[in-house]
Amino acid sequence: MADGVDLVHGASVRLKSSLERVLIGQTEVVENLIAVALAGGHALLEGVPGLGKTLLASSFSRAANLDYRRVQFTPDLMPADITGTQIIESSQGRLEYRFQRGPIFAQVLLADEINRATPKTQSALLEAMQEGAVTIAGERHELPKPFLVIATQNPLEMEGTYPLPEAQLDRFLARLEFKRPSPETLKKILEAGEPAVPQPALELEQLTALRAVVRDVPTSQPMLEYVVQLVEATHTDARVRYGLSPRGAQAMLGMARAFALLNARPFVSKEDVVRALPLVANHRMLLSFEAELEGVKVADVLEKVLTTVKG
Repeated sequence: MADGVDLVHGASVRLKSSLERVLIGQTEVVENLIAVALAGGHALLEGVPGLGKTLLASSFSRAANLDYRRVQFTPDLMPADITGTQIIESSQGRLEYRFQRGPIFAQVLLADEINRATPKTQSALLEAMQEGAVTIAGERHELPKPFLVIATQNPLEMEGTYPLPEAQLDRFLARLEFKRPSPETLKKILEAGEPAVPQPALELEQLTALRAVVRDVPTSQPMLEYVVQLVEATHTDARVRYGLSPRGAQAMLGMARAFALLNARPFVSKEDVVRALPLVANHRMLLSFEAELEGVKVADVLEKVLTTVKG
């Protein structure tokens, strides 16, 4: 396991260094996206325009040496525009159907402003995100491996948007929030000028091997029990209408394993679980109507959960 720890830690350091030269002052988001990728999940990036969400997605694909496609989600976008469709072409005097692949056939797919597309189009991603494949005209087509969806959404402009349903939100391993840069960071961004081009930090297909190492990180029984208690606590709070699901618990554990290796630790610690909890819970938990009216946030509930459950 020691060799695996060194392998993943070294790769994550190179990835982080490459991305931080492009996205100044977004260290936390960069680390969290690397953890999502290592854990084998998909990421939902949220923040106001201009903070670098799209830049992070494209830069990550370059740094990780992965094939990249971008889809700008709009109300008139159709499912076939993402997954692909059957076309008719002439071959040796005969008309034949041929499957034309859509942009989803990439290792990194950027779904830009995903909440601007209709629910029908959003749902086209469900099978792909969960199964790593799409079905067209009854035929299953495997997607490239590794496969990572990075979706962005703007939390401010709600007109003309279609909020993601809970079933699709649950497919995202974590929601990563971009914060406004400090004045000092903004000055560095202005001094830097045009963003640098990220240098490849991984070998081709290396991410698949790194994910296998992350899956094998040992987790003690006390840490597993701690995760279970945290999940249960999200259901017993009166302010919560729907707490974390078993998939949410798996997501928390997967992110905790990735964070352990990012810190060159060959086992999951309480620190890793605590760091993972808000990232996997913020978009999965639903508060009661009364709590929403009172202005309660999921972060408030999680703060109490962490205080109550000692571990």
